Amino acid sequence: MVPGFLEATWLGNSVLAWALAASGALVGYAVLRTLVAVLTRHLRRLSGRDPGGTVAVLADVAAATRSGLVLLLAIAVATKFLHLPDTLAAHTTQAIEVLFGVQVALWLTRLIVALLEHLARRDDASRHTVVFGILSWAAQLAIWLVLVLAILSNAGLDITAFIASLGVGGIAVALAAQNILGDLFASISIGLDKPFQVGEYIAFGGNSGTVLRVGVKSTRIRSISGEELSIANSKLLQELVHNYDRMTERRIAFGFGVALNTSRADVERVVLGVKAIIGKIENARLGRGHMTAFGESSLNLEFVYYMLDPGFDRYRDVQQQINFAIMDLLDTLGVKLAVPARVVHSAPQGTP
Repeated sequence: MVPGFLEATWLGNSVLAWALAASGALVGYAVLRTLVAVLTRHLRRLSGRDPGGTVAVLADVAAATRSGLVLLLAIAVATKFLHLPDTLAAHTTQAIEVLFGVQVALWLTRLIVALLEHLARRDDASRHTVVFGILSWAAQLAIWLVLVLAILSNAGLDITAFIASLGVGGIAVALAAQNILGDLFASISIGLDKPFQVGEYIAFGGNSGTVLRVGVKSTRIRSISGEELSIANSKLLQELVHNYDRMTERRIAFGFGVALNTSRADVERVVLGVKAIIGKIENARLGRGHMTAFGESSLNLEFVYYMLDPGFDRYRDVQQQINFAIMDLLDTLGVKLAVPARVVHSAPQGTP
């Protein structure tokens, strides 16, 4: 009875042939799953030496292999060893292509996500999570859209009209939401170019403050006076943005005037004395110091120095220290600061 049963046919193949195909599918599935599991574990072990590196990315991609897809793919491949009707054989071939395409799409989407996560960790771009979320979503949408179009084309459908309709619809949406899209792409530009990041102090168009958040449409800034400012990303990129947190040093120019009747020797002593004062200050580098001009009521002096610590509060403390020292220097030399004055000469009474 058993030999008779094994010789029975279904769809042109004996039960034995079907049994062998099923066994081959299960064996193939087991082998593939074992290889993927071993490879994933090995890559995970290697990635421990470089967390977030290339090996870790490959491990994430390998882990994206789906057991259900592998099983269905093994079954579909096993049926190719059977003698099936032409129509069914063609459908089996299409099923293999679809299943393999879905698995490749899963690998690619996981690769993109892993690469973006790696980039975020490397460049401290976690402050721009919105931007990386947009990039990840757009890339995954493109991958799955291409897969769907490929499947429809492989099924014999004419996708030309569909692609054309997508293009027309995309243009209509872009025209209707051009301001929003402009801000969206500006947000992506900020995330990639990084002219500033969350927590940095910037100034633009007469406004200044600390960046709180870079969103999809706008950037939020806490102004120095306390209120929250919100500006569209596209408009912000059109401004000249000053990023004070990225200053390596601060250049300071200041000046004052001494009385017009100050002697040349005393003016020289004042210039040399102020230079010496600046030279003794820690984290400060003297640039220059000169008597620059004859004013209406003063001899004008100008000095330039550089703060190696660019912090604004530190600069104010140092400038105050310099001012107090200049006051002491002028008092010691007996030199007076210039006071605005104008001398008026009048003719004697009765002079024609």
